[in-house]
Order: sequence, then C-alpha cells, then structure tokens
Amino acid sequence: MRLPQAIGMAVLAMFPAIAVAQTPSIVNGNVQKRAVTSNLGAEFRDLVKTQSAPVWIGYGVPAVDGDREACCFNNDSSGRSCGQCRLEDGNGSFTSNSEKRTAHLENQFLIVMFRVENRAVEKVRTFSEDCELDAGGRTIHWLTNVNPAQSVEMLASMVKGSARDLESDGDQDHIADGAVAAIAQHAAPEADAALRGFVAPDQPEKLRERAAFWMGAARGKAGFDMLKSLAHSDRDDRFREKLMFDLSVSKEPGAVDTLIDSAHHDESPHVRGQAIFWLAQKAGKKAEGAITEAIERDPETEVKKKAVFALSQLPKDDGVPLLIQTARSNSNPVVRKDAMFWLGQSNDPRALEFFEQVLGR
Repeated sequence: MRLPQAIGMAVLAMFPAIAVAQTPSIVNGNVQKRAVTSNLGAEFRDLVKTQSAPVWIGYGVPAVDGDREACCFNNDSSGRSCGQCRLEDGNGSFTSNSEKRTAHLENQFLIVMFRVENRAVEKVRTFSEDCELDAGGRTIHWLTNVNPAQSVEMLASMVKGSARDLESDGDQDHIADGAVAAIAQHAAPEADAALRGFVAPDQPEKLRERAAFWMGAARGKAGFDMLKSLAHSDRDDRFREKLMFDLSVSKEPGAVDTLIDSAHHDESPHVRGQAIFWLAQKAGKKAEGAITEAIERDPETEVKKKAVFALSQLPKDDGVPLLIQTARSNSNPVVRKDAMFWLGQSNDPRALEFFEQVLGR
C-alpha cells in the first residue's frame, strides 16, 4: 500500500462518523464546495441566512442498506442507472425497489438537497448518488465532511418546525415530508430514534403516518420491531389501520405473522379488514389461511366481505377455488353473494363452470 493511501485510510478510521461522498453529477448549475468544520446545523443555518435568491444546498451521507433507488423518469438514454432529475421544475424523485442493482451502488450514498429562497428552506429532496441533477441554472452549495448524526438532528428539527403543516392538505412538497424521508434513508442509528419520536401518540396524525410508512419501507428490523409494537399497543384505531399497509411493505420475515395476528385479534373490525386486504397482496399459504379463517370465524360481516374481496386479489389458481368453495358452502348469504360477484369478475373458466352448475340445479 502506498504511504498516502495508508494515511488516508487511517484518517477515515479515526473519524468514522463523517460522510465522505463525492459531488454528484450536476449539470446546468454553478457548484460551490465548502467543508463543514464544526456543527452542520449551525453552519447550515448561517448559510441559509445569506441566501435571498433561490439556491440549492446539498450533501451526501451513507444510505441505509437496501435495494432502493431514488431516481426520476425522464427517458434518460445515457446508460446511467438513474435518469436525470430536474431540481427546479418540481419533477419528483421516487424511492423504488430494483433487482437491477450494479456493483458500484453497494454501500451507496444518499444525496440530500434543500431548496432555499428568501433566507428559508422551502423544500427537501433526496436522490441516489448516481442520479444526474439538473440545477436549472441555480447555484449549488455542496457541503463536505457532513456528520450523519448531525444531519439527522438537523432534519429532525425541520420536521418539528413544520410538522403541523402536514395537516393542512395533501401537498407532498411539505418540508416535513421530505425531511422524514431523508432521515429514514440515513444509515445511522439516530434515524431510528428520530422516527420513534415522530410516531409518539402526541405527534400530529399525518406525521405519525409518514414516519410509520418509512419504518416499514426503509428501516429493516428496527423499523419492523417498532411497527409490531405499535400494532399491538397503539390506542388509535385509525392509525393502526394505516399500520397494516406499513407492515405489508416491510421485508422482514415477521411482517406477515404480525398482519395475521392483527387480522385475528385486533379489536377494531376496520383494522382486521385492512390486515386481511394487505395479506392478500402478500399471498402465500399463511395469508390464505388467515383470509379463509376470517371468512369463517370473524363475527363482523363487513370483515368477512373484505376477506372475500381479498380472495379475489390472490393469484387465480389460489383465489378462484377458494371463492368457489365460499360461494358454495358459506352459511352467510351476504358472503356467498360477494363470492359469486368476485367470481363473475374473474373471467376464469372454473367460475363459469361453477355458475353453470348452480343455474342447472
């Protein structure tokens, strides 16, 4: 190993909390680099206070493990894994799962961008490190030597300062939305602590919902453990109902079992119905068993109807025979009627054969 390289590695070992990310590919913009020398939050606020015209401030931090990418659909033909994202026209980034991961994306960095105007942050957006960013002619202040823990702390302060805005409408460009998403994608334990704080019962409802979604979508086992606890203990029926979707997007092995438990035992029929619906999207023998058991044993007819619909969402080779069985033998006439309806929507030859048998009696 060459001496300069050895010295560089030694320095990185001494400061493991500092994110060392290369500048992203930026076009149509004036990039000005500056190193964070002390506290990210304080230096960021000082920089924001000097910006009256629109600018972007950005930095990179290690991204949480996973197969997600934050990219844009722009019909990019350059061969890049991500397309080009335009910062200024509101063209959104999205987080998706992709099986077409390339080797250089392992241990990837998350790019966090802040739009600043009139000495205030207006928007927070996140991107994968291989996204090309079109700055729309704006200046980009690119920060280096960013501490991930300080990044989480700063973003959390933005969430707390704007969380009430989430209640006003469904605008996805609220600062709190972008900041929660950015926190969730940090490869830092402080991100889990911040999200736990956001789902506390005294927090605004929509903030709780946003944070719970990202627990399932990005935080792995730590996020799943928190969702499981909330599903068992939170007293807000409507919030638990939303949790069923969050559990469905988690890739942790225990997520299906928690959905099944909620489908069987939650005190709210609305929660049980949502658990059944999302179980159908997961499919699998465990899900089938929970759905058919709900049809047979749940005391609420509305839950039974949701379970019948859930059967229609299963792969046809699994769902159609179960719908036929339900239509033929269930003791509840409303359930039988619903099963017949969804069989009619299936366009499956087995359903037609069943109808001919019934009409031929």
